[in-house]
Amino acid sequence: MAVGRRRQVIVANGPRRTVRDWPATERPRERLLRHGPQSLSEAELLAVFLRIGLPGLSVLDLARGAIERFGSLNGLLNAPADEIRAMPGFGPAKCAQLLAVIELSRRALREEVGKQPLLDSPPKVREYLRLRIGSLPHEVFAVLFLDAQNRLIDDEQLFRGTLTQTSVYPREVVKRALARNAASVIFAHNHPSGVAEPSRADELLTRSLRESLALVDVRVLDHVIVAGASSVSFAERGLL
Repeated sequence: MAVGRRRQVIVANGPRRTVRDWPATERPRERLLRHGPQSLSEAELLAVFLRIGLPGLSVLDLARGAIERFGSLNGLLNAPADEIRAMPGFGPAKCAQLLAVIELSRRALREEVGKQPLLDSPPKVREYLRLRIGSLPHEVFAVLFLDAQNRLIDDEQLFRGTLTQTSVYPREVVKRALARNAASVIFAHNHPSGVAEPSRADELLTRSLRESLALVDVRVLDHVIVAGASSVSFAERGLL
């Protein structure tokens, strides 16, 4: 419903002003510039990115709805492009911008992770893995290849699907490690079920890969399972 040139959203308790009509101290963009991005909620940060809402829906409500649609901000950031594009208020342009921001974040974190020995910064390693594979709808097996100083050389998603000793090939892992002249590796895979606990099959697979890599003097430093925002380290559990 419009009054003059100003749009209003009708709710149960009467008309509500749009974000532009809020006091400057309450607007997400102004608060971000004044107090920093850490002062905003996840929905408010997304609202700053979206900039405008839809007729009858403020940009903040639009942002909240997008996060709820995928269960969490992490779920949204890892959602398939076609599902993001199909949401009201996004479309091809916003979807492309969001995907670009996500990829920039991943690359920046990868650059930061690569500057120091990975064993010196396990929280950053876990965050990087969560961004990479934490909310994928299918299971993947990734390997981080490290040099003699435990710095990241490269990482690669080698296998996709339910992980067993027959679906992840030790010979292929060994070949990739030798090609990168890796001194050690960190395995990682995701559990789309949302439960990060390792299974017996995960333990057997890790043991088989460790034995194969030991034949070419490549150490296995850890195997991290990520599920959404949670993760489990085999090294911390004493499973290596």
